[in-house]
Amino acid sequence: MRPISRFRFLAVLIALCAPFFAAQAAERRDVLVLGADANRRVALVLGNSEYQNVPPLTNAASDARAMEKLLQGLGFEVVSGFNLTKAETQETIAHFAKEVRGADIALFFYAGHGLQVSNVNYLIPVDAVLEDETSLDFEAVQMNFILRQMSRETGVRLVFLDACRDNPLAEALSKSGSTEVSSGLAEMQIENGGAGTLVAFATGPKEVAYDGQGEHSPFSAALLAHLSEKNEPLTAIMTRVTKEVYTSTKGLQRPWVNLSLTDDIVLNRVDEQPEPAPKVAAAGPEAGPGSNSRTAAGTANGPAPDDAGQVALNMLRQRIPKIETEGPISFDMPIIFGDPQIDGKSIEELLQGRPLYPPVEGLDQSVWDNHCSTCHQWTKARLCEQAQNYDKIDVSIMRLEHPLGNRFKVALANWAHNGCK
Repeated sequence: MRPISRFRFLAVLIALCAPFFAAQAAERRDVLVLGADANRRVALVLGNSEYQNVPPLTNAASDARAMEKLLQGLGFEVVSGFNLTKAETQETIAHFAKEVRGADIALFFYAGHGLQVSNVNYLIPVDAVLEDETSLDFEAVQMNFILRQMSRETGVRLVFLDACRDNPLAEALSKSGSTEVSSGLAEMQIENGGAGTLVAFATGPKEVAYDGQGEHSPFSAALLAHLSEKNEPLTAIMTRVTKEVYTSTKGLQRPWVNLSLTDDIVLNRVDEQPEPAPKVAAAGPEAGPGSNSRTAAGTANGPAPDDAGQVALNMLRQRIPKIETEGPISFDMPIIFGDPQIDGKSIEELLQGRPLYPPVEGLDQSVWDNHCSTCHQWTKARLCEQAQNYDKIDVSIMRLEHPLGNRFKVALANWAHNGCK
């Protein structure tokens, strides 16, 4: 795997290229623009209602689906899953972990059953049985595992857990002899790094929340009502959410938030358009026909912002690797990449082989050690869509290292340029 410092260097260059990326935002998924801000936002949304071994939850999956729609409206790339088994949950987390790396904002929302054992929090897939404490490792998902995947080269991490519902599996696990079992989740350690972390629970540590009698649970309903408020810091929004849940449950449920943010986070920033300033005639001699005030300012005070972005773009383009095969590339033709590990293979063949390294650091080998087509849920159509991004915006090739190397991305861009034939 490439040194981490390289990713940080590339992240700085891409940040300087924000004006260029903003102009192309409608054509790609990597950068999304909200108001005056350009950043990349990636979310994982999971919701489990249809439990196989305990009564189903009324609202969890619908809570998650509504949250998915809201986050998409706020400019998030959303990886989602509903009513997932343990294996399906692992696969979805693996997909998210690959997509979230390098994001400015990484967000996780979960609605469903959860429990804590000895202060370790677990999220419960729909096929869990939990006959004893040993089964936790095989049937449940540790929350810390997901938080670790969110912390790879990301800026802000936001976690919303509507997972404190009364849980019959916790009671069964407690009867098996397991100690310190509770449906309520335990307080979580905040991850350092980036611009900080916010973790919001539906209720206080080790307390039980309500699934709700309406369309959504009290906590999810309050989040859905307030998260998209314009120009409001997230901390102020969470205060409103807490008050609304406390009021709607008549004081029986109070959300709990743990945070270590270094900046105010505004999810829906909307620029207020100022009144146009009156035109004032410039004092002194008129500018000549060939004068350019922006260029003059840039010369006096350093490069203008547009010029600085172009310089960064040019530097980034110089780092895009070359491949030895010339001319149009097709899906099933052998390619000389200039990398002996993949030389002589086609795109189609490489998708049926193993990655050069795990697509996600820390991911168990049993999850990723298989065909890339399984690991990334790739289809030819989906791969073509990804390749078209590389073709339209060449510097996106350098955004993240690919499990098959960035020369593979260059070949994908060539293939897309030829119509993905």
